[in-house]
Amino acid sequence: MITAALVAALVPATAMAKDTPPPADAMKLSEVISALEERVGDELSHIDEIDWDEDGYWEIEYVRTDGAQVEVKIDPTTGDARN
Repeated sequence: MITAALVAALVPATAMAKDTPPPADAMKLSEVISALEERVGDELSHIDEIDWDEDGYWEIEYVRTDGAQVEVKIDPTTGDARN
């Protein structure tokens, strides 16, 4: 029962973090994607997934033309990849 209560207490906190929107001065998502496409260039096969990370970054998963899967975190205000 303690485990169930702990899980129930953590779920709302996690949901709240996920529901936090990008900051007001963030670039449009289309601009972030365009910057990524330009940066990766001809090596980009396709973008597989885009998700807003609770740490305040766009988390983008893409596949290169050689089949490698890449995950990057992008700063929403600058469009720069986070290391």
